[in-house]
Amino acid sequence: MSQPLRMHQIRRIIELYQEGRSIWETKRLTGLSRTTIREYLQRIQKSGLNAEQLLGMDDASLVPILYVDSFDRGQSGRKTDSRYEVMANSLDRYCGELKRRGVTRQLLWEEYRKDNPDGYGYSQFCDHLREHNQKDLAVMRFTHLPGEQLQVDFAGDKSGYVEISTGEWIECDVLVCTMPYSNYMYVEALRSQKQEDFIPGLTNAFAYLGGVPACIKCDNMKTAVKRANRYEPQFTEAMEHVAAHYTTTILTARVRKPRDKSSVEKGVDLTYKRIYAPLRDRTFHNLEELNAAFLQQLELFNARSFKNKVGSRRQWFEEEKPKLKELPSERYEIKHVTYSKVQRNYHVILGEDRHQYSVPYSLIGKRLKIIYTSQSVEVYHDLKRVAVHSRNYKKHSYTTLREHMPMNHQHVHLQGAWDGDHFEQQAGLVGQATLQVIKRVLSSKIFYQQSYNSCLGILRLGRQYGNDRLEAACQRIGDAPTVNYGMVANVLKRNLDKGIHIEPSSPVPTHEQIRGADSYQ
Repeated sequence: MSQPLRMHQIRRIIELYQEGRSIWETKRLTGLSRTTIREYLQRIQKSGLNAEQLLGMDDASLVPILYVDSFDRGQSGRKTDSRYEVMANSLDRYCGELKRRGVTRQLLWEEYRKDNPDGYGYSQFCDHLREHNQKDLAVMRFTHLPGEQLQVDFAGDKSGYVEISTGEWIECDVLVCTMPYSNYMYVEALRSQKQEDFIPGLTNAFAYLGGVPACIKCDNMKTAVKRANRYEPQFTEAMEHVAAHYTTTILTARVRKPRDKSSVEKGVDLTYKRIYAPLRDRTFHNLEELNAAFLQQLELFNARSFKNKVGSRRQWFEEEKPKLKELPSERYEIKHVTYSKVQRNYHVILGEDRHQYSVPYSLIGKRLKIIYTSQSVEVYHDLKRVAVHSRNYKKHSYTTLREHMPMNHQHVHLQGAWDGDHFEQQAGLVGQATLQVIKRVLSSKIFYQQSYNSCLGILRLGRQYGNDRLEAACQRIGDAPTVNYGMVANVLKRNLDKGIHIEPSSPVPTHEQIRGADSYQ
């Protein structure tokens, strides 16, 4: 008999025995083997009790009388396996050894056979080891209250984007947050697991939830925990400030005990399936694009109906949300302070990112104080803020404001922003004749940039002579084979725009080298 019978099967054998059925009839009615039936009938007879007495007992009382287990075969006529008794004394030690690095079942079996040459073979040795080890696999079910806890973890597999200017792949850590009661999730890609990225990600999670849970549980990540301890872990100063700001409590899971935060562990797996997988063929070029796509998939996932219970994560969270604490009026921002000398290019450098930010050029050579967060960079001189920028993480690059430049640099900067549309737009404000002249000037060069100074000069004549006279001058030269700045300036200087239209005194001779306006249609 390979497996002991269930109690209802044993009771059926007793009932048929009471009715006087033979072993063959009992086999036909129960489907059990004759050997198994015979073993239990032998136990019934040896018990000294009749069938009615046995059927009147509860299951717990019947077990020591009739139950035949896998190893105790002595009373049923089979020999007890002495090899198991020898191995049983070492099972706890074997299970402990398996937790040590490099120790395998094969190694333990070889050591066991060395001491017991007539012992079990490898497969039976593993079966007994596995059965003994089952007691350590018991799982406790935790009951979570609404709004009680937010579990936090980082996904093991990173995401990222392609920096469009360099083609470099930028890896991002992915923060996963789960409310265990509703299994409502928040997912965000961060530049790193450092405090300056993790803490804003956590505050973004609070904003997404619309409230603050009673406690936050994370593993013993260096970002949050300064010193791990099962009973009194020491948290970083920044995390303590976060907890105080949001009036919540930080908890840690036991080291190497992922079941302490099983909800977020499952959330990480669902992040791979419901967020990573749908976006696997898309390419993103910055962190904002990536997180926008994450948020879109997250909204769909939180609205998705459960398979094994009614409703969705969002519906369950709506019931949980009133239990959350209110958000404070201001977000928590972790601030850093550094100093930098203003270089000759009127920029200070933020050494952590190797990125440069502009300040007023009059401060060249001064040593300025920089206060920065994950989102902003503020520059101070003698307690006065002289510049503020959005933080840029692109290394060896510049963030420059035009008002910080000297006037001549502003002019050069403005030239860099010119294009044909800019000059056409300005000319259209003067009049249609001026617009047509500008278009002809722009089309007179192979490269538009070669004509920008001429266009600038023509438009500036409007400041000197007035836009009305500029429009009249452009009307006067509108039929000329070619137009340029000198012609417009000459008309205005000689006041020809005020007279009657006459042919030029020295017209340009017509020959095959001259192309008219038709050539530029």
